[in-house]
Amino acid sequence: MKFTIEGASPEFERKLLALFAEHRDELAVTMGTEWTGERATRYLMTLPVAARTFAIEVIDAGGRAEADYLRHQHGSLRGPTIALSRAMPRGVKAGWWPEGTPAPIRPIYDPDNPSWQRAIAYVLDEEHLPAFREAVRQLRPLPWTGEARRAYEVRARAEEVEHDAQTTHQSDDEAWSQEAPSAFAGGWGDSDDVPLVDLGTSDESAFAGWGDPDDVPLVDLGTSDEDDK
Repeated sequence: MKFTIEGASPEFERKLLALFAEHRDELAVTMGTEWTGERATRYLMTLPVAARTFAIEVIDAGGRAEADYLRHQHGSLRGPTIALSRAMPRGVKAGWWPEGTPAPIRPIYDPDNPSWQRAIAYVLDEEHLPAFREAVRQLRPLPWTGEARRAYEVRARAEEVEHDAQTTHQSDDEAWSQEAPSAFAGGWGDSDDVPLVDLGTSDESAFAGWGDPDDVPLVDLGTSDEDDK
């Protein structure tokens, strides 16, 4: 029997290969080593930023970028190229691509000066270029056009106005939720309809006699002998 499986997720591939491994004595299992859009996307995503930029520049150049140009852009190329080389065994170990998958980007040396081990260019073979161009389209953000910028500015302004309105409304609610300050030094009682006025206390009433139970003043008219008559 011969099986061809396309478009499977990496997790499915790992499980399927593990199942085949249990029957390795009965089966001959091979896995395609070609670069697909999914593999190329994963390859680029796992690279450090500088190495990913390096790889995308090679892809954007149509599969060949001059080393002098790349050195001008990045300075030393040691860091990006080491990251590219380490990505391949890491992907094999993780099951993203099989052993024997070719490194997508490789250096080109001056054939007229083989003893001078300094790359003159970096290339990505034409057969792999469509998969990596697809990967770049997936990873690269949409162009920042004038229309997109205007739409962003309108949306940002609307969000700013809405935020200011909510902040003002919240501040007003907080202000009204607090108790109003007393207009009188004596304060307002919790259950009073009129201010509390502290008239002080003394042995004598502050007024010429208001009795506690009375509704009218008590007036001391005095007594005399004539009244007894």
